[in-house]
Amino acid sequence: MTALPLRPDLAGCEPYGAPELDVPVRLNVNENPYPPSPAVVADIAAAVGRAASGLNRYPDRDFPDLRAALADYLAAESGVTLDWQQIWAANGSNEVMTHVLQAFGGPGRTCLSFTPTYSMYPEYARDTFTRYVTGPRREDFTVDVDAVAAAIAREHPAVVILASPNNPTGTALPLDDVVAILEAARGHGPADAAAGDDGATDCVVVIDEAYAEFRRPGVPSALELLERTDGDGAPRYPHLAVTRTMSKAFGMAGLRLGYLAASRELVDMLRIVRLPYHLSAVSQAAALAALDHREKLMSQVASLRDERDHLVNWLRAQGWTAYDSDSNFVLFGPFTDRDAVWQGLLDRGVLIRVVGPEGYLRVCVGTPAEMADFRTALTAVTSDGPHEPDRNGQNLEENPA
Repeated sequence: MTALPLRPDLAGCEPYGAPELDVPVRLNVNENPYPPSPAVVADIAAAVGRAASGLNRYPDRDFPDLRAALADYLAAESGVTLDWQQIWAANGSNEVMTHVLQAFGGPGRTCLSFTPTYSMYPEYARDTFTRYVTGPRREDFTVDVDAVAAAIAREHPAVVILASPNNPTGTALPLDDVVAILEAARGHGPADAAAGDDGATDCVVVIDEAYAEFRRPGVPSALELLERTDGDGAPRYPHLAVTRTMSKAFGMAGLRLGYLAASRELVDMLRIVRLPYHLSAVSQAAALAALDHREKLMSQVASLRDERDHLVNWLRAQGWTAYDSDSNFVLFGPFTDRDAVWQGLLDRGVLIRVVGPEGYLRVCVGTPAEMADFRTALTAVTSDGPHEPDRNGQNLEENPA
């Protein structure tokens, strides 16, 4: 048999993926449990039908209409007014992140993040030949700004990625912390002879807000920082990028549409590395139609927030540690054998995720009926004794995250 010349650094690697199992209650990949209404489906189908009549032509490679619609949505959702040229989009936020690493990472450059966090970040770095370095979060999963600044000064990363809310912990970044990190990133990127006399560059700081619509009232978005300017009207933070997605709150995971907001300068640099016509005419049409129904598609967000908070309170009442969350999932535990608990839930038709710190599990918020099934299943699995709450675990009612 002929051997294929797989890249040596990929030897032994497995494809990314959570289990895809046909079970009654799927709460493992942070999807919105509510499908689009018949009216939304009909409008998307009509828009796709119109786009299909021109499929012999390439789509608009810079898709200004979609970028303008996304900017309009962000203005409504976060109160932040941005020009359409400050928006970029791709096939899921995964591709958006890959564009960032393609443009700013690469051989001899570093991407910095802080764990536990989203497990795809090291894969984005690997696939773009970017060195990946991590530092630890605090015990409550917040970030130590001084430690972040020290790591930036030490590593001179091209890109710093911080999720807010963080996956899998649900922890949001205070805006003051984001500002401090952005200031620490000034002049501490990789040396570049083209950058000026001293070769200093700024690190690109990516705030991954995939779950931002689920944040609790009063928790700001990093998008607000994109409106800040210097005295001459120039962007105060041209090295900030905020990523979003239509997969979560919008309930459009199957659409695969992620996007980014940043300075126009940064967005134009991403355009250099995107493949020609990377967003199909069908994707653009479907996304525009979905955005026309943003109020309806977002109508379940408040109820999902309420269900999440109820879940946190219920888990704590049972004796578990459950972390405060600004996302649509909850990290809880600790278990002496989380794999056994996960299997016990699966045996009862409930699929959640083994991810994050050792001993913990993550459950996505579903419909009220699905959450009732989860609570019943967890009670049954943990009622025998071996999987009861570990009383040595942190009690977050006394020490909230």
